[in-house]
Amino acid sequence: MPQDQAPQDPAPQDPAPQDPVWDVLADVVVVGFGAAGACAALEAAAAGCDVVVLDRFDGGGATALSGGVIYAGGGTPYQHDAGVRDSPEAMFSYLSLEAGDAVSPATLREFCQGSAGMLAWLERHGVPFEGSLCPDKTSYPTNRHYLYYSGSELSAASAAPPAPRGHRVRGRGTSGRLLFARLARAVNGSGARVLAQTTAHRLITDSSGRVTGAECRTLRRWPGGPAAPGGPAAPGGPAAPGGPAEPGSPAWARAAHRVLHRWSARPYLYAPKLGRVLHRPVAWLERRHGRPLLVGARRGVILAAGGFVANRQMMREHAPAGRGGLPLGTPGDDGSGIRLGVRAGGATAFLDRVSIWRFLSPPPALLSGVLVDRAGRRVCDESRYGAAIGEAIVAGHQGQAWLLADRDTVARARRELRRSTLWFQRLQALYLLTAGRVSAPTVAGVAARAGIDPAGLTATLAAYNAAAPGEDPAGKPADLVRAQDRPPYSLIDCSVRPRLAYPAPVLTLGGLVVAEETGQVRRAGGTVVPGLYAAGRSAAGLCSRSYVSGLSLADCVFSGRRAGRHAAAAEPVASAGGPAPAVDRRR
Repeated sequence: MPQDQAPQDPAPQDPAPQDPVWDVLADVVVVGFGAAGACAALEAAAAGCDVVVLDRFDGGGATALSGGVIYAGGGTPYQHDAGVRDSPEAMFSYLSLEAGDAVSPATLREFCQGSAGMLAWLERHGVPFEGSLCPDKTSYPTNRHYLYYSGSELSAASAAPPAPRGHRVRGRGTSGRLLFARLARAVNGSGARVLAQTTAHRLITDSSGRVTGAECRTLRRWPGGPAAPGGPAAPGGPAAPGGPAEPGSPAWARAAHRVLHRWSARPYLYAPKLGRVLHRPVAWLERRHGRPLLVGARRGVILAAGGFVANRQMMREHAPAGRGGLPLGTPGDDGSGIRLGVRAGGATAFLDRVSIWRFLSPPPALLSGVLVDRAGRRVCDESRYGAAIGEAIVAGHQGQAWLLADRDTVARARRELRRSTLWFQRLQALYLLTAGRVSAPTVAGVAARAGIDPAGLTATLAAYNAAAPGEDPAGKPADLVRAQDRPPYSLIDCSVRPRLAYPAPVLTLGGLVVAEETGQVRRAGGTVVPGLYAAGRSAAGLCSRSYVSGLSLADCVFSGRRAGRHAAAAEPVASAGGPAPAVDRRR
């Protein structure tokens, strides 16, 4: 697996505190409360462990903002309900093309073979699914459909039998909020303790290098005060009482922190600059009113704090190609989990890999158009998944691309608008069909209006029309290939650049290197960091080489459950009254 190193903090390490006393003590401590953190907590709690979950805000993270799509297949009940035939082997063959060397074949096969069981596990925790199959190739199905082709399966039909594997959580609008709400309810019912408005700043290690806890700052009060020195709580039980409950920050500061974060989260998603401005008071409240908190872990700490798309320095250093897109995440996706792991000795991989989305549908009629660059050359198969199209535009065509469509294609797209789109998709499609489009009676004329080489565009269109309705040279499925020969012609600007009406969402894919059997964080030399695990986008995983819709959330479930099970099975260590642990104080 390719490896690279996240930026190390040059600040010197301060002396370790002597005989620290844990304010909160648990078997397993989970840092981050999105899908990966919730699944890790559920598995650890199911194994009988006392679990504490830490989250800087109130939980949800990028999961709650997502579409709530889980990539699953191999013959799920919902595929059966839709009359879809699939097998773990077909799923493995397709995902091998997407995952590449991100994980080993054994891990990928384990994921595919356990895919149907993963959905059943989510259902047992209250997450609803449905087998209504979307008839169109789309970026996201409407509220009438909850199973769809969420990747490039149809384009890869020659390599693997295609099947729809995007299982959208059954809920109106974007379903990520419902997915997290059900997982959070399950966590709260499992006996795990959730400490919201609590940020882990440093991992604490003992003299052997084992991670034994985290140094945090919190706005919340916590029960029982510190655990008594020399008298840690019994395994599976609460922290030993050491005095009255700690007061935490003022109630008004906690309320303001919660409200201001919620006000800034949505603007941050659509207008990052505005979101950053609105979020500054949130960070100020944390600095001004946060109280120190030491959280001890007898068995392990699991990092599940998301990616680093909100960290502009890390984006500049590791993934500059993604800086023209719209960060898909929250202010909490600042790489803090990755940086905690690196300071503890962990290695990283795939930090340069980002997913840049450029969807051409809905409406599905536009998939029959021809995507070209400024020289008029064909970019790729237009029916591929939006991240694959985005990568092709950025990597090979300087981020510039236009979709050529004739009169009939534009007319069909307009007719499909209402039935094939949710509100946010409709706004984007309307923009593409109006302000984002130029037209002219001839190919040369429309090329001149868009600033595209007329000769190149004419040659590309002639080659495309000659192939229709036969086999497309770029591999587009035959039922989507239709000659574009009815003037007037349109060119729709699909370039990757900042646009509120047609953003190019960006998601980071790399993270800490983990042992694939356990989820333990690995050092650069291959050994593991004892007591430390990582999951979700804080870790390199299934989607780190190539992303398709639902694969990141599926990886959060897969890797979160893995880390939770193995951390729960680890040998406990004394967490109080023993040798003074070292606190990594580097920022």
